[in-house]
Amino acid sequence: MPRLLERLERFDWTLLTATLTLAAVGLIAIYGIGVSHEPADLFPFYKQLAATLLGLVAIAVLVSLDYRQLKAFSFFIYLGGGLLLLSVLFFGHTIRHTQGWFRLGGLSFQPVEIAKVTLTIYLAALFARRSHGRLNWREFGLSGCATLLYAAFVFLQPDFGSGMVLIGIWGLLSLFARLPRRAWLILPLIALVLGGIIWSVGFKPYQRERILTFLHPGADPQGASYNAAQARIAIGSGGWFGKGIGEGSQARLRFLPEAATDFMFAVIGEELGFVGVLVVLGLFLLILYRFIRLAEESGEDFAALLLIGLGAGFLIHIIVNGGMNLGIMPITGLPMPFLSAAASSLTVAFISIGLAESVAVKRRGKGA
Repeated sequence: MPRLLERLERFDWTLLTATLTLAAVGLIAIYGIGVSHEPADLFPFYKQLAATLLGLVAIAVLVSLDYRQLKAFSFFIYLGGGLLLLSVLFFGHTIRHTQGWFRLGGLSFQPVEIAKVTLTIYLAALFARRSHGRLNWREFGLSGCATLLYAAFVFLQPDFGSGMVLIGIWGLLSLFARLPRRAWLILPLIALVLGGIIWSVGFKPYQRERILTFLHPGADPQGASYNAAQARIAIGSGGWFGKGIGEGSQARLRFLPEAATDFMFAVIGEELGFVGVLVVLGLFLLILYRFIRLAEESGEDFAALLLIGLGAGFLIHIIVNGGMNLGIMPITGLPMPFLSAAASSLTVAFISIGLAESVAVKRRGKGA
């Protein structure tokens, strides 16, 4: 009991409160979308609620464990994530053109969400071994190859958005771990070559259409541009304080496709207004701030790099999902953390919070 009380005292309650508040907003919005349909469809709400409860259990389990043990098993964790990505290419279920889900009955799970965490753990462990405070070419090359292998599996699904998240996590972690100086010259060349290859042979026709639609949004307003246009209308119609939960006409009348998943940010804008959007973004900033503070207070490289990598994953999702809802980024299908009806993403987001809380209870001067 004294040990439990000690852990509760070290717990980052600010981080948990911000997380639960966002999850609650998402649940309420998903419920509002469900009851507005005729007949009411509450399955997404119950699925999201179950994922939330599972996520809370994951936090409790991870806090009771020592995150530092992950460093010793990081390579095997990486292999496990890679095996999941490879397996889904053969045994996965296809949803919206992407063979990226394992399905059991009415439930499905997207292994790429787990892969984002397993890659982060591996990269954090690898970079924590760097000498002289800067990455050497061996570490930089090995980390890049490990990331590209994951990304290649994901691109084959095809899931361009999640593949770019994996590469983005690697890029931000590499910057934080201090790249070799000449890598600044090589990275743009790698990006150009990869971009050309992906555009030429990696993209499906509908993926090219999304990019072209983003570049020329007025070209097909009733077709490829429709989703982005409806999202902007939803956000703009919310005004200062919104129309109220379940009262958003874009979602309720089904003008906004995928309202509970890809375009939940637009639903928040319409139903909670500009003030609600500011509160949501403020909560995200608070979570990212706590990740940075915990990284600074952890007292060791592995913990700091792990938290920076997990935070980078959140940041990329927030920027890309928010950007595509506002029409300033192409539509990729990435969910908004804690808000979108995406059980796999939500569960793994809670796992990331659990890892951060594990660092919190063992940080320098406060942990075991």
